[in-house]
Formats: sequence, C-alpha cells, structure tokens
Amino acid sequence: MRRISILVAVVAMLATALAACGSSDPRNLLDSIRDGKVILGTKFDQPGMGLQQPDGSIIGFDSDVSEYVVNHIADEMGVDRPEITWRETPSAQRETLINNGEVDMIAATYSINEDRSSKVDFAGPYLVTYQGLLVRDDDETLNSLEDLNNGRKLCSVTGSTSAQNVKAQLPGVQLQEYDTYSSCVEALRRGKVDALTTDETILAGYSSWYPDEFKLVPMTYLKSACVKDALKKAGAPFSTERYGIGMAKEYPDAVETVNRAITAMLANPAGGGPSAWETALRENLGDKEINTFFDRANAPDSQYKFAPDVGDLEFLTAPSTPCEGVS
Repeated sequence: MRRISILVAVVAMLATALAACGSSDPRNLLDSIRDGKVILGTKFDQPGMGLQQPDGSIIGFDSDVSEYVVNHIADEMGVDRPEITWRETPSAQRETLINNGEVDMIAATYSINEDRSSKVDFAGPYLVTYQGLLVRDDDETLNSLEDLNNGRKLCSVTGSTSAQNVKAQLPGVQLQEYDTYSSCVEALRRGKVDALTTDETILAGYSSWYPDEFKLVPMTYLKSACVKDALKKAGAPFSTERYGIGMAKEYPDAVETVNRAITAMLANPAGGGPSAWETALRENLGDKEINTFFDRANAPDSQYKFAPDVGDLEFLTAPSTPCEGVS
C-alpha cells in the first residue's frame, strides 16, 4: 500500500509538471514588464541587425529597438526596467513562438505581410527597406541589376523569393542557393559568386561588418512585370519590406503601447540632434549606407521611403495595380 501511495504521489507531481510545461498561453508584454522579466525574440546571426556575442549578449539594430521599447514602457509605467532574456527566433518559427507563449515580442527583420498578420499582431513598422545587391567593392563591372545578366552568379538563401524575383527579370543569371546569408557572404568574399541579394538593411549590416570589402547596389525593375498578380512598373524598386514587432493578438493594448515607444524613438530630442532611432541605425549599419538611404528617400519625386509611418498598416489591404496582360 505504501508503494502504491508513493507511486500515486509521483504520478500526480508529474502530471502537474507536465501541465505547467504544456501551458501555451501567449505572453502579455505589459504584464511581463510589470513583473520585471521579459523574453525578447531576435536573430542571432545577422551582423548589424541581431548578432549574438561570445558572452551571450546581443548587438544590432533590432535588439536596440527592442531594448528601447521595453525600457520606455517601463519608464512610462513607473516601474523598474525589466530583466531581458533573449530568444533566437528563426524566420519559420516566429509566429509559433509568439502564440505558444515562448516570447513576449519579436523584432527580427520581421516583415509585416498579410499572411503573418492573420496569425499575430504587429506594432510598427519601425523601418522601411528594399531588396538590394551586395557586391565586392573592387568589382567595377557590377553597378546595376542589368549587369548581373549573361551568366553572372547570384547568391541567396534556399527558397528565397528575392533571388526568384531577379531570375524572372534576368533569365541569364545563375542562381547559387546556400542555407544561410552568412554562407553567401563568405562565398562572395572568396569570389565563388558575384552578388548576394536580400533586404538592403541586412546587406548593410554585412557591409559594415566587413569594412571596405563590399558595396550596395540598388535594384529596380528593368521592365514591367507581373509579380504575385500585381503590376511592378519598370523603374520601381524591388520588394518594399516594412519591419514590425510581432506580438500576440490577444493584447491590443500592448501593441498600442509599443507603437508609442517606437514613435518616441523616432522623435528628435527637444535640444536638437539625431533621434535615438537614427543613432542606433548609424551605430549598427554605418554612416555610409545610412546616408545613402536618407539621401535617396529625400530626393525629389523619390519612390523610396526610409523612416516609417508607425501604426499605419493600411498597405496590407491597399489594392494593387492589375497586371493587365503583363507576364
């Protein structure tokens, strides 16, 4: 009987433990800040955006935005700034990690789109970027998208739509697919490929990480094309990406509060000088590329933006231009 009683007790404890481990309620960022501990998701392998250091700390623009947000909210609440635990959030797992309650929020080059917005809520955007090319700085033959034609080798991550978009415009380009962007960068450094394509901010991070080795080349459509049933006119920039902070749908108040924090980060100080947002960009991605992005956005009749419209997600439902027979 004693053995049975012990067995029943053990089973009960295990059941309790399993129930606790199996809890999958989404986390409320505001509650976590009040409790003094938050779990923030980001990338661990992207220089300039989110990179884990040997000591376990995280550096990068995405992590700077996350830290600013939670500290600003804590100050606004009048509570101590919370202890931060970083969680690596690979692209394919981001919505699952949010909805399973494994993170409070994610800032990880997380582009806001319609499919993702059906699963999680987004604060932001906090950055606008575009698809571009990274090439070797001493390669004088690659100065535009058209220069990639005629058998040049273009690298991107396996399954990336970025490279497929280029392939559709330039049938003569040779695609080389690797598992990670870091592998593409190393192939580019060794001369095994001629260019790498993905978001310009990610490319700027690698360019800053390897000073004087690379340069960025902007990308525009060479000819009008039908992309995902929408017309992309010749001269228009390749895909516009708006980075947001992913959070659980159950807590709209948390999204509004994060938007206020992002807005504060974008604001210029009363005494003058750059915003905390611009300062973080320059520290992580370098003055050279940031100056290029600002100058391009401020040019007359520019088709580019850089500073985001925080809280404006109307682009998700904005009607696209019909293809009208363009293939």
